[in-house]
Amino acid sequence: MPNKSHNRGKNITVMIMIVAIFLALIGRLTYLMVWRSDHYSKLADELHERERSIKAARGQILDCNGQILADNRTVCTISVVHNQIEDPERVIDVLNDELGISEEKVRARVEKYSSIERIKSNVDKQTGDRIREYGLAGVKVDEDYKRYYPHGELASKVLGFTGGDNQGIIGLEVIYEDYLKGDPGMILTVTDAKGVEVAEAGEKRLEPKPGKNLTISMDLNIQTYATQLAKTALEKKEADRVCILVMNPQNGELLAMVDVPEFDLNNPYQLPESMSEVTEVITEENRQEILNQMWRNACINDTYEPGSTFKVITAAAGLEEGVVTPEDQFSCPGYIMVEDRRIRCHKRGGHGGENFVQATENSCNPVFVTVGLRLGADRNYEYFKRFGLLGKTGIDLPGEAGTIMHAKDQIGQVELATISFGQSFQITPIQLATTVSSIINGGNRVTPHFGVKVADADNEYEEAFEYPVTQGIVSEKTSQTMREILEKVVSEGGGRNGAVEGYRVGGKTATSQTLPRSANRYISSFLGFAPADDPKVLAVCIIHNPKGVYYGGTIAAPVIRQLFENILPYLEEMGYN
Repeated sequence: MPNKSHNRGKNITVMIMIVAIFLALIGRLTYLMVWRSDHYSKLADELHERERSIKAARGQILDCNGQILADNRTVCTISVVHNQIEDPERVIDVLNDELGISEEKVRARVEKYSSIERIKSNVDKQTGDRIREYGLAGVKVDEDYKRYYPHGELASKVLGFTGGDNQGIIGLEVIYEDYLKGDPGMILTVTDAKGVEVAEAGEKRLEPKPGKNLTISMDLNIQTYATQLAKTALEKKEADRVCILVMNPQNGELLAMVDVPEFDLNNPYQLPESMSEVTEVITEENRQEILNQMWRNACINDTYEPGSTFKVITAAAGLEEGVVTPEDQFSCPGYIMVEDRRIRCHKRGGHGGENFVQATENSCNPVFVTVGLRLGADRNYEYFKRFGLLGKTGIDLPGEAGTIMHAKDQIGQVELATISFGQSFQITPIQLATTVSSIINGGNRVTPHFGVKVADADNEYEEAFEYPVTQGIVSEKTSQTMREILEKVVSEGGGRNGAVEGYRVGGKTATSQTLPRSANRYISSFLGFAPADDPKVLAVCIIHNPKGVYYGGTIAAPVIRQLFENILPYLEEMGYN
């Protein structure tokens, strides 16, 4: 027979447990309702809040004088909220008409059951305002920003552009993305359980934070004039392209960088007019490749055989190493034999007797081959490394190409000979300009760059950029000797067409032949700097595949002369140093 007292005790225990659980539930409910009410109320609100992002205004890009190179324009993003649309056919008709989007595409998005569906971004403000005036339920018109370039195609391959999401694609826009982009904002709309907007609740806005302004070393006036000169040379010589670089050899600041033809920054996906005759053969597959080529910056992305401008580097290495002096005497019969190879001078009859300075004025190949052979492969290679030629310059632009050079163990006598006068290897124009800068500025390898500083609109935040400098590339004595020799190249030698009245200019011409040699395609160039005794500006002009006369001293040197004639007085007036 069961023990009644035992059962009674058991029942009491169960009741105590039930009461304890009940009290715990009451306590938990009280805690949630009283102490955590704000938290869960917020969560409940969020369940009925619909988010729409607002683009931040990108920071401006300014030239060294504060001129705006990249700015913003107000545009609109048009979106639809399915649950809020009252007259879908009217919405479809209006958006189809105003936005120029096919009815099928608009219908697919309007009828799609989603929290919010974007119809089109970067709609001009006038169109956005018209759509807003229709007062269509479920249609959202949000203002944000689109990048705008007030100077069109000027410096297109340097500045770069942004995509539909306002993110940098190429150029400075992508390199300084983290500074320029800003922080997006948010529009929060309260809806009921069916997703319909609660009119009384209104909208909450989290305002976007604009990006920081970027000041660069480019001078708008110099960039504009250099571009005009490049376009004139391109048209006059019917060339494939023309590049001009202008930099401060003392600190690496770039004042201008031109690579024509350029493209319209406000319509970067529009193919150039030169492609009009082959438009019918452009496919989706090759269109992007064509655009990539159009956007390429040959000053940094492409390599070429520098030709005789590289003799500046051979001469500096020879002087620094002591294998040649300015007074050394040579005899040029018009060629030099290296192993079984006859290497010709550009003057077939030869220059006869000449010292090293005269050989540089004459751009005499046999003399520079002799200097290269005296250095030997090992020492030549060490100077390539010492001068920074085997690496990249570190310029603040994307896609810099590296030097294409023979492997050290593959440099025989013939390779050494051709390298000495700038053939059988390739470098970028920016690498040439940077290396020569280090030779003429006292021996300091600078980092070429555009970025100077970033600051917010109120100047409450500012950050100046610093760049690496490697000292002792050559001695001050070698640097001074090279400045003196290169000044004579312009005043007495093959660079006469680069001379500027009233200014001391140094420089070197070059005419190189592209591969295959049988194609008879040439690259003409001139590198100049001023003042020759204390260089403040260095410029390079490179003309690719000119028609007719193709000698660098004849067609490229005059371009730099005209550039210097205009910018040297301007730089003095601006107090540039």
